[in-house]
Amino acid sequence: MYQENIVLCGSSAYEQKYYLNEDFGALPKGIKDELKIMCVLFTEDVGGILTLSFEEDGTLIFQTEAEEGDLLYDEIGSVLMVKRLQEEKQELLESLELYYKVFFLNEDAAELLK
Repeated sequence: MYQENIVLCGSSAYEQKYYLNEDFGALPKGIKDELKIMCVLFTEDVGGILTLSFEEDGTLIFQTEAEEGDLLYDEIGSVLMVKRLQEEKQELLESLELYYKVFFLNEDAAELLK
């Protein structure tokens, strides 16, 4: 079992790069594409760095940060956009949590779906 947060993916406005943890390479292409679009558009819109990671219990969390002195980073916009993404992409995010719990934490899918 994993002992700390495991990064799923992330995007940086500073380096203009997207990262997907290779441990999640088995995800369907459509889901990987949707994650990439979501993360890149987020950092293009508000700036900074966005990371999606799984907590120890399998909960998917959004983490945002900005470099010190970055006047272009929209802190309020980042909070609002995270909230919007969590609402609009709820089904995707819940599916990713289920995937993580079953394939990484070895939990019983039948029990989780009750």
